[in-house]
Amino acid sequence: MIVKTYRTFPAGRTATRKQRGVVLFIALIVLVAMTLAGVAMVRSMDATLGIAGNMAFKQASIQSSDLGIKSAYDWLGANSAGTILQNSDTTKGYFSSRPAVEPNWFDLANWGNAVVLNGGTPDAAGNVVRYVIHRMCTEPDTAYNGNNAGVANTCALFFPTTAANTGGSMAIGSTQFEGIPQLFYRVTTRVDGPRNTISITQVSVLIQV
Repeated sequence: MIVKTYRTFPAGRTATRKQRGVVLFIALIVLVAMTLAGVAMVRSMDATLGIAGNMAFKQASIQSSDLGIKSAYDWLGANSAGTILQNSDTTKGYFSSRPAVEPNWFDLANWGNAVVLNGGTPDAAGNVVRYVIHRMCTEPDTAYNGNNAGVANTCALFFPTTAANTGGSMAIGSTQFEGIPQLFYRVTTRVDGPRNTISITQVSVLIQV
């Protein structure tokens, strides 16, 4: 005689096993999502640090451009007497007329006649400073009020007004006279710094003719 026995399980046990499988699957998905979020955060921090570093190099290069501007201004002041500034001197980065077509200053090939500070040796911040000077006139090697082969030289000038007492009258509204004209010169500087940083700066300088 064969007796068969059957074991019965509560109905909830099978459901519990199924639920355990679903929880494990969801936990794996959450783990993957958290891992991806962590990787994205690390990359974001690296990018932020890189941007901050680039901005610091850019700011340092802009500050270094002041050295080029100061050097150009000193040269203009030292050579403002007589007719020296009337003629171009490319060995000093000086042009007595403005360019007919504005060059691409980011192209290093357009800086062949520039003055390079420190002989091209980078400064303490790793920057190399160059500058060129243009007299803001249309005709080269010509007096500011002269002619070049019959073409009148047109220059950007500023005429300061004299004080009222210069005209011999202290009355309100008395005639003011134009003083000695001042001529505009443009100084363009280029700074090449670390991480291929390039800064181009242009300033205008007034020099009495």
